[in-house]
Amino acid sequence: MTTDPSFPHRAGAEIDLGALRHNVRTLRARIAPHVRLMAVVKADGYGHGAVRCARAALVAGASWLGTATPHEALELRAAGISDVPVLCWLWSPGDPWDRGIEAGLDMSVSDMWALDEVCAAARSTGKTARIQLKADTGLGRNGCQPARWPRLVGEALKAQGDGLVRITGLWSHLACADVPGHPSNTTQVDVFRSMVEQAEEAGVEPEVRHIANSSAALTLPEAHFDLVRTGIAMYGLSPSPGIGTSAQLGLRPVMSLKASMALVKHVPGGHGVSYGQHHITENQTVIGLIPLGYADGIPRHASGRGPVLVGDHIRQVAGQIAMDQFMVDLGGDELEPGARAVLFGRENRGEPTAQDWAEAADTIVYEIVSRIGTRVPRVYANDRP
Repeated sequence: MTTDPSFPHRAGAEIDLGALRHNVRTLRARIAPHVRLMAVVKADGYGHGAVRCARAALVAGASWLGTATPHEALELRAAGISDVPVLCWLWSPGDPWDRGIEAGLDMSVSDMWALDEVCAAARSTGKTARIQLKADTGLGRNGCQPARWPRLVGEALKAQGDGLVRITGLWSHLACADVPGHPSNTTQVDVFRSMVEQAEEAGVEPEVRHIANSSAALTLPEAHFDLVRTGIAMYGLSPSPGIGTSAQLGLRPVMSLKASMALVKHVPGGHGVSYGQHHITENQTVIGLIPLGYADGIPRHASGRGPVLVGDHIRQVAGQIAMDQFMVDLGGDELEPGARAVLFGRENRGEPTAQDWAEAADTIVYEIVSRIGTRVPRVYANDRP
């Protein structure tokens, strides 16, 4: 039966906040003392819980927080995290700029429409907006192209002169930082440095300049500038196998995904397992049902390949992963319903890893943890420093 009666009966994601604090301290030790560290807690803290992870990261030495959407940033403020700068970078027309100003958020501006909207919100609230200008240095996603940069900088400085905004930062994002030595990394840093110089020559005096994500924080010191934005590495996961494993980087995975087997039964040889009967048992065997499926974030593309630790052995998913459940072939092992199954956790405990699941599903580790759904309770461990 389940060995820990306090753990949710069906399934749960254990979030080790002690591991998160360790990771933040490890990352801080890899950057210069003057460089600040932003804890990125977008997407509900990559599936780990934004508010709890934000607080743990701040205790461990982070001095900024980062989110994608304004509602994510406002959630942090509503939770009482009020004395820390929060950068929010993914704004759309009509978003609540006024609430962002009232909450003291740093709001990213990449184009004139955004500057116009934030200025209008500043007029309506009677308060100065904190904005950061984002440069597109080669990623080709959000950010201002170099040709349009002088106008955006100039108009932002006019708005600053009128007391509508305060330009607190200049920033960008790397396209290939997870590939050490990729030529675009140097190119983008050079372009960013040039665009920063243009802005500063025009009169911008930013509090922070930043372009480094987790990968660059770990491998590209020339990209550190005033601040690094650590996301996936803070959660103990390597941004890319090419950079090294979590253990090689000194990181501890924060999330462990566990479930209790809901059913164990004997089936004869030649028996189909799950939809499409893509898995047919070779001989009489024992199969176990894991009550998690793609509605919980278990990738269907890992059908037949995803690893699960049950008992003392790692098994593979047998057949198709369904919406709410999947099967594993236990061979001759006689396990009881309620036996613990670990989908991913820490390699040093003999458990499969989130990277193993990423490889089984032909995706990246970011997707594995961030897609774990709300039907899976989060259970927090080592909450106190």
